[in-house]
Amino acid sequence: ASFFLFVFLGVLRPFFNDTKSSIIPPLPGNEDCIFFRCVHHNNLFFLLSFFKIKQNIMRFEKYSVGALLMVASTVTAFMPVNPGKVRQSSSLSMAGLQAESFGPASALRKLKSDLPQFEWLAEGAGNPNNKIDMPDHVKAILDQPHAPKRVAENEERTKKIRGRAEEAASDAAELRGMLVGKEDDSAWWRKPRDIPKGGREVTKDDPLTVIVAGGGLAGLVTAAACHAKGMKVAIFEQASSYAPYGGPIQIQSNALRAIESISKECFEELVAAGTVTADRVSGLKIGYRKGNKLAGLYDAGDWLVRFDTIGPALEAGLPATVVVDRPVIQQIFVKHGIPEGTVRIKSRVSSYEDLGNGRGICATLEDGTKAYADVLVGADGIWSQVRKNLHGLGDGAGGFAASGAAGGAIDDAEARKLARDTVKIAAQADRRYSGFTCYAALAPHRASNIEDVSYQILLGEKKYFVSTDGGGERQQWFALIREPAGGVDPEPTPEDPHPKLTRLRKEFAMDGDGDDDGNVWDPFALELINAASEDEIKRRDLYDGAPLLATVDPQRLLSPWAKGPVALCGDAAHPMMPNLGQGGCQSTEDGYRLGEELGSVTHTKDIPWALGKYSRVRVIRTAIVQGFAQLGSDLLVDFDLMMTIPLLGPFFLTMTQLSMPWILRFLYTAEF
Repeated sequence: ASFFLFVFLGVLRPFFNDTKSSIIPPLPGNEDCIFFRCVHHNNLFFLLSFFKIKQNIMRFEKYSVGALLMVASTVTAFMPVNPGKVRQSSSLSMAGLQAESFGPASALRKLKSDLPQFEWLAEGAGNPNNKIDMPDHVKAILDQPHAPKRVAENEERTKKIRGRAEEAASDAAELRGMLVGKEDDSAWWRKPRDIPKGGREVTKDDPLTVIVAGGGLAGLVTAAACHAKGMKVAIFEQASSYAPYGGPIQIQSNALRAIESISKECFEELVAAGTVTADRVSGLKIGYRKGNKLAGLYDAGDWLVRFDTIGPALEAGLPATVVVDRPVIQQIFVKHGIPEGTVRIKSRVSSYEDLGNGRGICATLEDGTKAYADVLVGADGIWSQVRKNLHGLGDGAGGFAASGAAGGAIDDAEARKLARDTVKIAAQADRRYSGFTCYAALAPHRASNIEDVSYQILLGEKKYFVSTDGGGERQQWFALIREPAGGVDPEPTPEDPHPKLTRLRKEFAMDGDGDDDGNVWDPFALELINAASEDEIKRRDLYDGAPLLATVDPQRLLSPWAKGPVALCGDAAHPMMPNLGQGGCQSTEDGYRLGEELGSVTHTKDIPWALGKYSRVRVIRTAIVQGFAQLGSDLLVDFDLMMTIPLLGPFFLTMTQLSMPWILRFLYTAEF
């Protein structure tokens, strides 16, 4: 219900403004439907009068979706999955078993299976229009004068992108730009300051000092934003090096604008190093043949929803989305965003003390080293140690990062142990298991549809397959499978030396009897899976958590991510599902806003107020994005069910298509 109300309000917005989105596609074949007649004549007030909100809709619309998804993200989306609806594995050492759909989808599946089945209804071919990668309405947008023009993949660009990634990884391995040796011994943060009770004035000669825990994207952007405002900054990163892990990062238009506002040089370097993905189509496909004559027939790989991301970006005056290798992003910020020697590796903040009365903090590293500053920012990931201390969570709430800068050090053996440990950590850290385990890889492969498609999701029952252009003739893919937390793959044996590949080939089988549910998948999934090696495939369970904590503590309600001179950002504050590709982008917005608020501080006694304001400003937007990412993830695995339900299936697809322009407009804003 929350999702449909969200979509409904999103669809109405363009009509209330008496404008039509340039990226809403034509909807042939629906002219006789009363809903589409209303849309065509801008007469949706007929529908609104039924809900008695005609008088208030213009005033209410701006805030209703935010309030709705805040409720969804903090109450519904973050409630744990009912264990009665999930088949638990008997041992965490065993591969996790697939879980069943839960909630209304489970009831619908049971009802459908109990009804008589008429095979002739499923006979026939799918609509030829659903097989076209680049429809006319998307071509029209990409042909606009200011839209980026696609340059076909070529050997020169492939060498450039891959070479830049290798160079960045080499720089990280050689600790270039890191704080080491004598500079480390004399670092500014080592010496405690004699600050009088009540704090001190902040001046150009005696600027604010900031320690950032975590050297991932959130930490680097925060440090760059603070440095740009004249502050002294230090980053403590727990990893031994910036190991390449997790493939490239999609920096969408909103995040690029934040980076451009922080550092023009970093922005230009990222755009030059990146691969534009907004110059092609994106969307949802059905993974295998589905549907019937009453709800619509779809062959494997048919498009369900197609959209472009450049239209909303151009409307907002934002740059086009690019994808950049993680080590390259880190290299660019270390070289151009912060002073040399800002990042100290092998340094994990284990605890801190608020010295009170505007006198800053004393952070204690895992090796016992003390560090002093006016502000501490926890950008140390979903299992944040700073968050553990800030909110007084259980002793096991702080865990080792499974992604970001530290994740590259984790091999398969460590990953198996981490999968078991994470279940315990999540319970202490108040994090929610999403219901999905994720296999991911960056495959050195030129995709068969690379010139027309940059991002696509193949949908199926209990699982879906996501792929995106990684640049340099590489495809980054994710296979998300709904199953209990803590599952691990068998160890390699002579009989099965590639257990991860073996499982994925069964899950997305493209011939014979198909997968365990009898579904024969579109070959594209295995095209990418088979292009990756066993060692390149990483597996981890996906967790998220409510940005608005369930609490009656007034301080935490007024300042959810900050207390005194300490604040959280990025995944430490709002871990989210990857469906919207906004996890890193929202972290980037966090860093920009932190820099802006701290940049206005003229006296250290004002730091708590500045951090509290940052927290209040950011929490609403991230709650909306995070809640919708989770709701979308849960709906994706039941999309195939809707394809067989008359009226509901076509309605759901149409509403999804119509709502995409508004969703993208909300994401692609220059104000955060």
